[in-house]
Amino acid sequence: MVEFTVPEVDYTRYTNRQLAAIPLAVLVVALLIIAGWYVMTGSPVNQGIAFTGGTEVQVAIDGPQSAAEEQIRQAFSAEPETIRSVPAQNVYVITFQSEAGSVGAAELERQAQDAGLDVRSVSSVSASFGSNTQVLALGGLGVAFLGMSVLVFAMFRVFVPSIAVVISAFSDIVIPLALMNVLGIELSLGTVAALLMLIGYSVDSDILLNNHILRRSGDFYESTYRAMRTGVTMTLTSITAMIVMTITATLFGIQLLAAIGTVLVFGLAADLMNTYLLNLSLLRWYKFKGVAR
Repeated sequence: MVEFTVPEVDYTRYTNRQLAAIPLAVLVVALLIIAGWYVMTGSPVNQGIAFTGGTEVQVAIDGPQSAAEEQIRQAFSAEPETIRSVPAQNVYVITFQSEAGSVGAAELERQAQDAGLDVRSVSSVSASFGSNTQVLALGGLGVAFLGMSVLVFAMFRVFVPSIAVVISAFSDIVIPLALMNVLGIELSLGTVAALLMLIGYSVDSDILLNNHILRRSGDFYESTYRAMRTGVTMTLTSITAMIVMTITATLFGIQLLAAIGTVLVFGLAADLMNTYLLNLSLLRWYKFKGVAR
């Protein structure tokens, strides 16, 4: 089993503003990306057909990918929203948003068969059902975040340590959302589950740090190192596992798992930054009444 060694960091070299500047700057950039995406598309993040409604057609085609994609585009009267390949099976997954306007699932299947494509499966989601699913999924994400915030305030009952955990968790969600736009990953039920997992990861590492500093005996920096030794090891182990899952899922063409793994890798990396720079700077400010500002 690989054992991670966490180097002792000399935080006394940096002011609270220096520690907080990097994670806050990254958070601001992420918010600007999401805001810009909303202005351009009307949505803060690209949504999959599970939320917008649409049709997914899977076809098997042999031959070069470029030729296969051109054959797919010529087969349908509607322009596909996305065309994803599954190399291990020579299968292509074609999605049409909102049932491609007036073209329904049955018509899309007929067009694929008329073009000589080997249709493996056809599934569709109505726009109204997708809208209801979106409300439930995003509502669940909001309730989970709100419940986490209430729990944190109930545990510490002090504003600064509690708000530090909440801000870190908020940033851990916003940064992966912005990267989803940059990397072209759609918001789906799978990626919503990944965001819910990030809330749990974030709260776990932040509460670990707060407990060591606020409730255990010992010097501030000694407590910080003890918390880092445990928290960083856990997070790096999770990142390694998610990287392996992402690579494996990509090689086998399992797009959902690849998307979940990618979101978790970036979210966990952001959690390391937010916990041991942003959260720690707020805790040190709270403990030492603004030392080194």
